[in-house]
Amino acid sequence: MADLGPVNSEENWERKVLEKVALAAIQEQRRARHWGIFFKLLLFIYLFALLFIGMGWVGIKDTRPSKHTALVEVRGVIADKGSASADNVMAGLQDAFKDKRTQGVVLRINSPGGSPVQAAYINDEIRRLRAQYPDIPLYAVVEDIGASGGYYVAVAADKIFVNKSSIIGSIGVLMDGFGFTGLMEKLGIERRLLAAGENKGFLDPFSPIDESHRKYAEKMLDEIHQQFINVVRQGRGDRLKDSPEIFSGLLWIGTQSIELGLADALGGVDYVAREVIKAENIVDFTPRENIAERVARRFGAAMAETLVKLGAVNAFNMR
Repeated sequence: MADLGPVNSEENWERKVLEKVALAAIQEQRRARHWGIFFKLLLFIYLFALLFIGMGWVGIKDTRPSKHTALVEVRGVIADKGSASADNVMAGLQDAFKDKRTQGVVLRINSPGGSPVQAAYINDEIRRLRAQYPDIPLYAVVEDIGASGGYYVAVAADKIFVNKSSIIGSIGVLMDGFGFTGLMEKLGIERRLLAAGENKGFLDPFSPIDESHRKYAEKMLDEIHQQFINVVRQGRGDRLKDSPEIFSGLLWIGTQSIELGLADALGGVDYVAREVIKAENIVDFTPRENIAERVARRFGAAMAETLVKLGAVNAFNMR
């Protein structure tokens, strides 16, 4: 009989190696599975925390002073999207007036203007809130600029405070655009405009301007301008000086705006809170991104990377 000792020894060695490799693979899969569970749990806790914070379920002690000046900002271009939209500003104003500790509201304006519709919404809401809460004054404080739509908003306030170098005014309306007909002719480009409705191509920049369209646009601008003038007269009343230049679209610095009756006095937010409202503690009611949104934006990329890793781990486990 042949001696099988060395063969059996070699087979046992191979079996042991295979067992170690298989065991290592199993342990690696277990570790990967455990890490997958850990990251899923971490993600769940993170999302749950965001939900609690975003929905306001986390009890945060209200540390606002018993009496304060409420601050709402109108910063940047007034448009339906952005921080200076009517929705944002109106929400801040409503919260400010509803707070029983509010002694007065300061509307801090730093805006070159924007949409007349959005500005009108804010102006109307200020008037409504002032009528609903007659004991709470509202003052506008113009910082760098309060022009056009920014001034449209400001005139709804009880008084307007400015810095001596603030830019005020621009009570006017404009519609701008470009005409490319000369350039197209030089480049040999032919404009082919098909429209149903004789005025559907109104002020088309690639077609020669139609005189009737120009007159119609100017009429619209005049009507909107008159609406602006009426709002300013309503808000400023007898304080306005009799000067034809006021409604010409010109701009003035703060000291000139006071002389013309477009503003009332010099002063910033702190001054108005301390000396006029007599409540120097200022609480900002301007709608901001909540904590959940800020955290989500900051850690969004990291979470996305984690999700990708989780997907890779799950794919590994399914092999």
